[in-house]
Amino acid sequence: MFIPSHIGGSVPPIDFGDVFDVPRLRKAMKKPLLEWHEVKNRSSEVVDELGCWNTWEAVQQREPFPRGSAITSWLKLDISYTKAPSWIKLIPRYEHDMHSDFSSLAVLGFPEGRAENAVEPRESPQGHVKLSPDEHMLCYDYLYYVCAHQPYEFDFDHSPAWLFVGQFMHWTTELESLANQYVRKAFGIEQNMDTPPWIAIHVRHGDFANWCGTVAVDDCFAPISVIARRVEEVRDEILQLKGVVVNHVIMTSDERNATWWEAVAAQGWYRIDSSDTAELYSAWHPLLIDAVIQSEGMGFVGTDRSTMTVLARRRVQSWRDGAVRTVKWGSPGADDH
Repeated sequence: MFIPSHIGGSVPPIDFGDVFDVPRLRKAMKKPLLEWHEVKNRSSEVVDELGCWNTWEAVQQREPFPRGSAITSWLKLDISYTKAPSWIKLIPRYEHDMHSDFSSLAVLGFPEGRAENAVEPRESPQGHVKLSPDEHMLCYDYLYYVCAHQPYEFDFDHSPAWLFVGQFMHWTTELESLANQYVRKAFGIEQNMDTPPWIAIHVRHGDFANWCGTVAVDDCFAPISVIARRVEEVRDEILQLKGVVVNHVIMTSDERNATWWEAVAAQGWYRIDSSDTAELYSAWHPLLIDAVIQSEGMGFVGTDRSTMTVLARRRVQSWRDGAVRTVKWGSPGADDH
C-alpha cells in the first residue's frame, strides 16, 4: 500500500492494487506478486512480531536508528531491526550519498549471509522482543536509495529497477478511464469524438523553493517562456518522427500563484480542474490523475530533480515511444542550450 507522505498524514493509505494493475504486473514479471492484504487479513487486530534488516543506519550517520514509517502501525507490525553491515553502502565513507546496491542487500537474504552478518537485534517498540531477520520473509526498513550501479540511476535508461519492474507497473483501467474523462472535460471534447493526442508538462515548485538558496525564486525557477521552448522541441520531434501534429498541451503543477497560471493560459495550454476531485473520489486522486495524464501523452516536459518527472518521462518513453524533455532550473539561464 501507499501511505500519504506527500498529501497529508490524516489521509488513509491506498492499496497498491487501486493504483496499479496487479494481475497485469504479475503476468509481465512472471512472478507470484502478492499485496499485503492477501497475506494478512485487513480486519486482523493481531500485532505480528517480525525481524527485519535496518539499512538506514548502515548508509548514513546522522540518525542512529532504523528509518521510521507509519506503515508499520497501519499493518500492525512490531519490528525488531538488525543493523545491516556497512559494506552495503555503495560509496564507502561518503556522507553525501545514502545508496546501497541490490546485490549487497541480496546477500542478507541467504542463510550464510544472514548468519555471518547477524548482530544483536534492536528491541521492537511494542513487545520489546529481539528477533533476528526472519528466515521466511525478507524485509528491510527502507529501499528508496537502492541501485545496481550508480546513485539515482532511475534517471538513466539502463536502470534495472525500471527495466525489470517499473515499466510493467501500468495504471488500473479505472484510473486510466477517469483520467481520460478529466482530459476530455478540459479539452471540451464532445461525447462522439476521439480524445486528441497531447503533450503533458509537469512543473514542480512548492518545496523546491527551499533549494534556491540565495537565488530569488523568480530567478530560480524556469520561466514559462523556457518551458514553452521545450514544449516546441517536443512538438517538433513528434511531427518529425511520427508525422502527428499535437495541438493540445496540458500543464500539471503544484504552483498556486494565480498570475503564473494566467501566463500558462496565455500560452493556450490546458489545466485539469481538480477542484472537487478529492471530494468525489479521494485525496489521492488529484495526484494520481495528474500522474496518469503525464504518462499518457505523446510527449512530456518535466522538471529536473523531480521524482515525479523522472517516472513520467520513463513512462512516456517506454509506453508511448514519446518525445521528452527536462527543464533545468536553479539560476537564471539554467536551461539554456
